[in-house]
Amino acid sequence: MTNALFQPLRMGALTLPNRILMAPLTRCRAGDGHVPGHLMAEHYAQRASAGMIIAEATMAMEGNSAFWREPGIHSEAQVAGWKMVTDAVHAAGGRIALQIWHGGRACHPLLNDGRQPVAPSALRIENDEVHTPEGKKPYVIPRELRDDELPDIVAGFARAGANAKAAGFDAVEVHGANGYLLDEFLRDGSNRRSGPYGGPLANRARLLLEVLEAVCAVWGSDRVGLRISPLNSYNSMIDGDPVGLVSWLGKRLNDYRLAYLHVMRGDFFGLQKGDVMTPVREAYDGVLVGNMGYDGAEAGAAIDKGLLDAVAFGTAFLANPDLPRRLRTGAPLNAPNPATFYTPGPVGYTDYPPLPG
Repeated sequence: MTNALFQPLRMGALTLPNRILMAPLTRCRAGDGHVPGHLMAEHYAQRASAGMIIAEATMAMEGNSAFWREPGIHSEAQVAGWKMVTDAVHAAGGRIALQIWHGGRACHPLLNDGRQPVAPSALRIENDEVHTPEGKKPYVIPRELRDDELPDIVAGFARAGANAKAAGFDAVEVHGANGYLLDEFLRDGSNRRSGPYGGPLANRARLLLEVLEAVCAVWGSDRVGLRISPLNSYNSMIDGDPVGLVSWLGKRLNDYRLAYLHVMRGDFFGLQKGDVMTPVREAYDGVLVGNMGYDGAEAGAAIDKGLLDAVAFGTAFLANPDLPRRLRTGAPLNAPNPATFYTPGPVGYTDYPPLPG
């Protein structure tokens, strides 16, 4: 195993002891009121040997649930619950960022007191269903947001950033990926609107950049990251020019001096293919984190070659709380159990065994 994964990394205001990040993973273990509890604290503390943990997609503002039992960061109880999590991670020697998020058209009325979801355009997610208290249900047609509603969304992300700071996080990651609200505005397959937030890429990126500016004003840009997924077709997403998107956005993001840019390199379903990592590396001057399908050898080689600065591991970290140790020693990995990815309780969450000794 190359040593590149185990070299320290200066990431904005943070110094990470290794370049093995834990990717944000929705696990649906929050309690009533979308409040994190002791089980979540145990789960994240078990994985504190990551260079940095990026905690799961967390509702920036009330009324935008897309997963039923996902956490939020918009109430005092949620802030207190997350404080218990960050205290546990810090006590174990770790660093943790919070991914702040708006579900957009992936939300459902049954999860949000009957409220219709919102999106850049009135286009629903097709060929998939959402988990609700009444079982799996088709997605609904969202309501197209008015331009004059968007400042409230930007302000909601800023409040979420302030709440994440109060909860003791080391950084925040703005979720601009996987077919949720900011990604819906960014990509032309889901954004069919006209006006200042539709049409050319500079307009489609406007809301995302306004959110980044607002969150950076709270945290300082050197503790803010961004995640994007230019190829991922999850949640009925597509873009006519994903390479052009990452090239333009990478250059534009240089103005913000973010802690990092986190790029998902592929498509969950394998429908959209292409190389987005080479053009984003050419365009973006800051710390670049790659994600999706990397094993330890490929991750280390990519860092050695200067293609990436760090790699975020998802399901491998889910099933291996001591993943850095396993990668360093070449130990076998536990296999993840998809049947327990979103089920309540400790099974498949806090019971994956670390290496002995």
